[in-house]
Order: sequence, then structure tokens, then C-alpha cells
Amino acid sequence: MTIDFKKEVEARKEDLLADLFTLLRIKSEREDDKATKEAPFGPGPVEALEKMLEIAERDGFTTKNVDNYAGHFDYGDGDETLGIFGHLDVVPAGDGWDSDPYEPEIRDGKLYARGSSDDKGPSVAAYYAVKIIKELGLPISKKIRFVFGTDEESGWGDMDYYFEHEEKPDFGFSPDAYFPIINGEKGNVTMIPHFDGTNGTSYVLVNFEAGLRENMVPGNAVAEVKVADSAAAEQLAKDFADFVEKNPIKGTAEATGTTVKFNLDGKAAHGASPQLGTNAGTFLAVFLDNYDFENGAKAFIENSAKHIHEDVYGKKLGVAFNNEKMGELTMNAGIFTFKDGQDNDNHITLNFRYPKGTTAEEIQAKLTELFGSDVNVTMGGHHMLPHYVPADDPLVATLLDTFEDHTGIKGEEMVIGGGTFGRLLERGVAYGAQFPGFEDTMHQSNEYMSVEDILNSAVIYADAIYRLVK
Repeated sequence: MTIDFKKEVEARKEDLLADLFTLLRIKSEREDDKATKEAPFGPGPVEALEKMLEIAERDGFTTKNVDNYAGHFDYGDGDETLGIFGHLDVVPAGDGWDSDPYEPEIRDGKLYARGSSDDKGPSVAAYYAVKIIKELGLPISKKIRFVFGTDEESGWGDMDYYFEHEEKPDFGFSPDAYFPIINGEKGNVTMIPHFDGTNGTSYVLVNFEAGLRENMVPGNAVAEVKVADSAAAEQLAKDFADFVEKNPIKGTAEATGTTVKFNLDGKAAHGASPQLGTNAGTFLAVFLDNYDFENGAKAFIENSAKHIHEDVYGKKLGVAFNNEKMGELTMNAGIFTFKDGQDNDNHITLNFRYPKGTTAEEIQAKLTELFGSDVNVTMGGHHMLPHYVPADDPLVATLLDTFEDHTGIKGEEMVIGGGTFGRLLERGVAYGAQFPGFEDTMHQSNEYMSVEDILNSAVIYADAIYRLVK
């Protein structure tokens, strides 16, 4: 039987976009200050989860909400289960948008909104793929379980909790990356050097803040510095203006009495591809490193400027590593925080995506040696080991064949630094929804996904899922 999945998706285009717009209007950012037992990651992710399950129930699927951490719906029966893993949480919108990030808008065929490409757009495309299989009554021999997470962009606490209560599917994919396929993902670990909050007298670092998440390149950094007199403050502000002129950044410095407040803008990007961003935190540190700070403030600034600035491959940090199949280690300095005062927890998050051949323990040991005994380097976040599914696995082969049949493009295996829910399963991969040649705007302002790509990915998902379960 030949099914025209493109025709089926086109017939449901308006419904698909309407459901997607509904989800995109939900500000599903993690908000720890609003977290409760009923909303473990804040109200937004729960609202998005409830809405997605409501949509699935509307369409006749059997759903389950696992204590607002995650949820799923099932379709079909069989001895094996195909798992599909999407996520409904998003990174903070940040600044720099040309339109409201939570009021989706189509301009020139592109759907702009936070989550349009990561990962509400692809998740809805995959959802409609399963919906089409159900509505057509196609014969299947395996169960399909579609899982929706709510904490993928942070610590994966949703999946930790979910799998304490639910069984893992046998194989599957996550619609949260690129076509033709991602069958390898680097290890993911965050190292956190901690600095004391001591200062000298000539230059006092009152505070320094940059970054929203450890897996985002900081697009903005602010700092406040106190100096000896107003003349020194005016000179510091003038020096900063000269610095901005000579570097790929924007910024202002305001001198008031003996205090100077800095505001510097770089370019945000996904932490898995830090080379695509301009780290506002390290650029501000490079400027401040020209002045006579002392003690903990000096260590914070100097290490940021000399060892972290423009070191996305870990060469200055002494942890560079390359694996022929999985590629180079990368590092993103995602969050900088410093406040004057001995007892403050001043730190920098260094998020590493590392290939097989090195380990998190080796990285930590080298950083500890580099930073010295006055800086405590701890391991934080959700540590994920490198993951790889061989290219000759039937799952990988089927997904690549489907992609090739619909695009005419030869499918090749790919390894990325990003971490997707595909790695939750031993036989798990990431599959779409971004097509070759797309502009990566995930985790950036003006995030978008073309409407055509959303619809085309739904076509491929429908065919691929049916091939896997028929």
C-alpha cells in the first residue's frame, strides 16, 4: 500500500499550525523560584504539558501525566515499543527579538517564536505524524509511545523522574536536532570553578553577571566597579568605549562618582556550538583584566580572560581532545556570577561536550591543576556519557532510507555536541527536524523555523514511524 503522506500532512496544515501556535504562546521557561510540588519546574512547563496531553486526548489517544514531570500517549500494541521523545520546555527568551517571542508570527514563510525550532515545532510535526497513522487506520505491529518532557533544557530532571515510574521503550528517536540523523552525541558535563569574593582597594569588583543558562553562550554581561576617585571612574568609562569600538561587541559604561556600571552585548548561541556566539562574559573580563584588581576578584577576572576567553575547544584550559569519529571537545562558559563578599558563591559554569577517549574526571583534574589551590572546581549539572548507535543498526538504516527517499539527499551518520533525548535509549537517536543548510537560531533571539520545513518534517516522520512499526 502506497500512502501519500505529503497529501495527508497538507490536508491537516491549518490544524497543525493552530495547535503549534497554542503551544508556542505558552511561556514554558523553567522558573525555579516558582516551582512547587505540583509544578516541579515552574508553572510554564506544566501548562505546556497539560495542553499537549489535552490535544492528544482530543484526538482519541490514551494519555498519562506523570506528576507534571513528563507525560505520554500510547497508540497500538505489540511486543516492542517505539519511543518518540519531544520536549515542551524552552530556554529563556532573552533580549533582542524583533517580535514578541511568545506571540508566534509568520514572516516570509518563517515561523518566529521561542520554541519554534527547539522543540515545539518538531514535536508537533512528529505528533501529527502519529495522528495521521491513527486516522488512516494503518496496520501496525508495535506500540508507539510518544513522551513529552518539561526539563530538557536544564537538568533532565523530568526524565530522571519519568523513568523511575515508567518503562523505557525498546528503541526510538527524538525530533530535536537535524536531518539526516544524529546517531552519536558527545558526553556532556559541567565544571564549576568557585572563587572567593575578596577584593583589593584600588579597584573593587562589586558584582559581575553574565549568562542565563549553562548551555547558552551569554549574550549580555553587566558589572559594577568602584575605583579610588571620580577621575579614575571617568577614565575607566572612556577606556571601555574605546574597547567596544575595537571589538565585535556593543556596550556602554556609566560613571557616577567613584562607581562605573558596565553593560556589554555579545551574541547568544546554543552552548553545543559556542563558536557561533560571542561570549559577553569573557569579553567584559578581558577588558577588566587590564586593571589592578586583587584577591578573589582578580582570580575571577584573570582566569576568565586568559583561560576561558575564545577557548571553545579547550586549548587554553589544557583539555583539548579530538576523536576521529566524534570530533573535537567543545567548551561553553555559560554563567558568570561574582558579588563582593567573602561568603558569596562566585563561580563560572564551564559546559563541556566531549568525545570518547577522554573523561569528565580527566577534565576536572586538569582544570584543578590549572586554576590552582585557591579555586575549587566542582562537577555540576547532569553528566551524560558519550552515546553512539552504529550506522548499520536497523533503526538508523530505516531512518536514513526514509530521509533519502523524500529528499533525494544521501543520508550520512552524524555526531553532535548537543544532548538530545535520543540518548535516553541504548538504541536511540535524534532525527530531524532541521534540514541540511538551515540557519541555526536555536537558543538565540528571533528563533524561527520555516513553515515548509515543519510540514516536510511531518511527512518524513509519518513515513519513518510507519516503516518502523508496520
